[in-house]
Amino acid sequence: MTLRTTALCIALGLAAATPMIGSARVFVDIDVAPPAPQVEVVPEARVGYVWAPGFWDWDGHRHVWVKGHYIREHHGHVWVADSWEQRNGRWHHEPGHWN
Repeated sequence: MTLRTTALCIALGLAAATPMIGSARVFVDIDVAPPAPQVEVVPEARVGYVWAPGFWDWDGHRHVWVKGHYIREHHGHVWVADSWEQRNGRWHHEPGHWN
């Protein structure tokens, strides 16, 4: 196989793997329950956007509040907000996503 053919095969392999890398999901399971949600004032609705409410995130050491914000609407889909649920004595963070 020539060097040029080898380089082309490597490039095609990397290009095929890139979408899988970008869509990887990370799940967090910890022993510390999140605090109660903070009260947020939801700004006036924006055409073409949906409100993603604030949530508690885990930074590896403690819970940190992520403020709510508007995200561009995906027609035909519903935004499912971030949530925490207890599983087998640990707390599992389910990231917000489109459904």
